[in-house]
This record gives sequence, structure tokens and C-alpha cells, in this order.
Amino acid sequence: MDHSRVPVLEALQEFRRRGDVAYGPPGHKQGRGVDPRVADIVGLDVFRSDVLALNGLDDRRQSQGVLSQAQELMADAVGAEQAFFSTCGSSLSVKTAMLSVAGPGEKLLLSRNAHKSVIAAVVVNGVRPIWVHPKFDAERHLAHPPEPDDVRRRLEEHPDAKGMLLITPTEWGTCADVAGVARVCHEFDVPLIVDEAWGAHLPFHSALPPWGMDAEADLVVTSVHKMGGAIEQSSVFHLQYDRVSPEVLKQREDLLGTTSASTLVYATLDGWRRQMVEHGHELLEGALHRALRIRSTLDDLPGLRPMGREVVEEGFAASYDPLKLVIDVRELGITGMQAAEWLREHRHVDVGGSDSCRISASITHADDDETEKILLDALRALVDNADSLEKQSPVHRPAPSDLELEQAMVPREAFFAPVEHVPAERAAGRISAETISPYPPGVPAIAPGEVITEAVLDYLRSGVEHGVLIPDAADPSVKTLRVVARE
Repeated sequence: MDHSRVPVLEALQEFRRRGDVAYGPPGHKQGRGVDPRVADIVGLDVFRSDVLALNGLDDRRQSQGVLSQAQELMADAVGAEQAFFSTCGSSLSVKTAMLSVAGPGEKLLLSRNAHKSVIAAVVVNGVRPIWVHPKFDAERHLAHPPEPDDVRRRLEEHPDAKGMLLITPTEWGTCADVAGVARVCHEFDVPLIVDEAWGAHLPFHSALPPWGMDAEADLVVTSVHKMGGAIEQSSVFHLQYDRVSPEVLKQREDLLGTTSASTLVYATLDGWRRQMVEHGHELLEGALHRALRIRSTLDDLPGLRPMGREVVEEGFAASYDPLKLVIDVRELGITGMQAAEWLREHRHVDVGGSDSCRISASITHADDDETEKILLDALRALVDNADSLEKQSPVHRPAPSDLELEQAMVPREAFFAPVEHVPAERAAGRISAETISPYPPGVPAIAPGEVITEAVLDYLRSGVEHGVLIPDAADPSVKTLRVVARE
């Protein structure tokens, strides 16, 4: 296929060339009605490019096939049979993917280290989750993806399960044996869905972890805005084989997706695909060398422990993404959250993620010598100033076994059940009616239908005292919890 073509961008350019005047949405009329104070900050071209797909990029009947051509080019670029764009981010795309495989009351295997969007999907569609617990790294206090044998055991216990959802790479860059999990799933004749939100760049360089389509996954969801070059909310479904019907996938996406899709998202997805096909290997090669150089420098900074290939050699992960810099800061006597706040306030550096142990920084093809220097100078300054940071009460991290809570009710039933709010002191032993997720990375410590324990309560409450953000709880302070009412 001719990957120099960018159908969406070409159609947008033609729309502008013709000088079409639209009498439908958006109401700002390609920027003519925008407050100049807004345009001064975000730029007028943002609004000039905000065009409807119907009677905008394409005609009323979509006879030019603008979007379908762009999706065909994307599929060809990454080795998928079909690709579909989504403008609602992978949070919604994952929900769509799950709905395409399992319906209300049906079983679906799920990695328990899933993002809160997966738990939301379980609530929305009423699926019965069969949790596959991750491999827990107690020293690093990290959850790594489950292994093929873990999946096999759960499929043997639940032969009526409709498929498996695997999350890889994780927020912290560690990756599953996707090919091994795919083989197990296919032995049981069920599809493997991969939530590869952090892996949009993987198809374009062989030194990166295996790409889900190459590893024989059936359906892969990526967030191109995370490690690629498209704007926020850009997501793509990648599909192959016949275990997931493209017709069903389209219908489920239509059920959940917006009817006012953003041309800005489509255009940047289209342009990023062309960039990667034409220059991706070269750009990623540079990023890989840069990440290696940064990691090597960090090895020599006292108190910082960057995670590297040892996580694979120790058997915790099948591979890891070297472009994800994960830096343990505990030897500095501070937490990752303190480090993130200090870096933002004093060095104007915003890291990607932080928790009680570490911070993370993503290196992409967009980084250069200047951003490399800024990051390293900021981390050197953090090391020099760590002693000045106020000591805070510790976060009581639970043992791995304490994170595996009993599922007493189907999440949907618990979420919509009659509820009551109880003080945290009386919540242990009760069934949660809400999702409680320390954020980031947004993996729920408690999901609806799970039995609350003292150990997890202690973890959450000590975390809040330390400054952990819990945005989805009814009471973000976790002084009270929303639980299923007793009859």
C-alpha cells in the first residue's frame, strides 16, 4: 500500500482548499466564533481542523471512503487484518473489546492488575470476571503480568469462559509472554484480547517487546497518545483471525462510542502511521539509545535505582519496554509521590507516574538532547535535595496475598445493589459497592463485589495520609466506604 498517503489529512486539506462553509456543528464554525482569548492560547488551527466526518471530510454517503482508507493503511502498517479508529481513548475501547467477546452473565478471564476502565467494563456489561492474578514482585512492590500457566489453570477451572483480557505492557513497562498466553487461549478455542495501551510503538522496532498482532493475539487495543504521536483520546482496535467478529466489534463500538468523532484525533492517527512507516525505525532507534544513555547515567546517581533487564532475568516479566524509565527512589528516604511533587515544583519537570516507591518517565521519539539534559539535571537536583524533603508517615504496603480479595458478588450486582456508607473502622468484612483505585496507575485496590479487608484498608488510609489520590471512591479520604447494604 502507498503509505505516503494520509487520507484524513488530505481530505482536511481539500476541505480548506474548497472553502466550504458549514451550517452544522461544530458551532464555532471552524474558528470564526471562537473567543480570541481562547485562540491565543490553543491556536486557531485547532478549530479550523475541527470538521465533521459527514459533510466535512467526506460527503453525506461517505462515498470517498476517507476513514476506511486510513484504517486500511493502519492495519497494513502494523500487520493486522483490520484496524478501527476510536476517538474515546482506550478506556472506552477496552470496554468495547470486552463486550465483543463476553456478554451479561458470561465469564471472561481478566488480569487482576487491570486498569479501573476494565472494572468499569465489567460493571457496564455484567460479565462474570474470572481473575487471573498477576505475578507479584514483593521487593519492588510491583504487579507484573500473569504467565501462560496461570491462564491455563483458570481456563481449566472455567472451560465456559469466553476469552481472556491481558494487560501488557503494564504502567511500569513490564510485559507478558503474549505468544504463550495466545497459544493457551487458542488451545481452548477462545480469543485473546490484549490491552496494549502502552504499546502503540511496538510494531515499529524489533528491539522493543513483541507486538500483540505478531504474537498471535486476536484483538489488540492501543492508545497512540501514550507512546506515539497522536493527540489524547486516540485509540485503535487491531483485529485478526475469526474468533472476534468484526461485525460484532463495530456494533459494540457503535453502542458505546461517540457519534461526534473528533477529526483532530483521526488526522493525528493518520499522520502518525505515515511517520512510523517512513521513519519509525530510525526515530525509535534514536529513542532507544537515548533511554539506554539516561539509564546508564542514573545507575551512577546515589539513591536512584532504575529498573532494567534484571526484572526479566529474575523471572518476573517476559520482557520490558526500555523506553519506560522506572526509577525507585526509596533509598533517598522519600516516596515517588514526594519526588514527583518536588520535581514539578522546583524543576518544572512532570513525570509520567509515581507511587509510594518510584517514579516513571517515558522516553519517546519526541525527546532530544535538551529534554534528556533537563531530565538528568532535575534528577541530580532531586538527589542533592532529598534530605530537605519533610519526612512523611509511611504507606503501609500490604503483602501480595493481601491484595487478592474474595469476590463475593458479581461486580455489576454489587455496584447497583442497595448500599450504605460505613466508617472505615467498620468496613472490614463488608462487600464493596464501589471501585477504589490509587491513581496513578489506577489499578483498583478494591473492586465492586470484593470483600474489604483490614490489610487493604490500612494500605489505602495510610496512602491517603501520605497524599495518594483516590478519585473514584465516593469518599476520597476513605474515612467511609460505600458497601452493599445488609438485608
